[in-house]
Amino acid sequence: MTNGPFTSELLDLADTCGTALRARGQRLAVAESSAGGLISATILSVGGASDYYLGGAVVYTGRSRPLVLDNLPDGTRGATEAFARLLALGARDRMGSEWGLAETGATGPSGNPYGDPAGHAWVAVARPDGSVITRNVLTGSADRVANMAAFTVAALHLLAEALAD
Repeated sequence: MTNGPFTSELLDLADTCGTALRARGQRLAVAESSAGGLISATILSVGGASDYYLGGAVVYTGRSRPLVLDNLPDGTRGATEAFARLLALGARDRMGSEWGLAETGATGPSGNPYGDPAGHAWVAVARPDGSVITRNVLTGSADRVANMAAFTVAALHLLAEALAD
């Protein structure tokens, strides 16, 4: 039996995050864009994820943004740190979880309509206290699938770090 799209790194990160969330008795909501659902799928690859995973949304276009956000401040656009912060907070608040995890970027093979290059993303974690931490991801690659995996790894690493604090 294979692990499909799940590398051992992804599975280990999902297990680490799940174990920490379960130990805290806290829940997670996800809003992702360019990762296309891979973040949520990775989290759900761990048995018992229903103990801590409330749900997720793939916010790939402006039409899907209302799933987690009602309004955007003027000048805010996708694939930015500000948008990643809003997605993390929006997912957390909309789904009533303690934690929110978000990703927004450009996977490739070309950049996005805003001029960001392929292999560029922002990931964000909204904590229970309302603070948000972010990380910029730059792979330098136009490989769409590899970038989806890299963005997922970065998001789960950031969540694991936040949960370890």
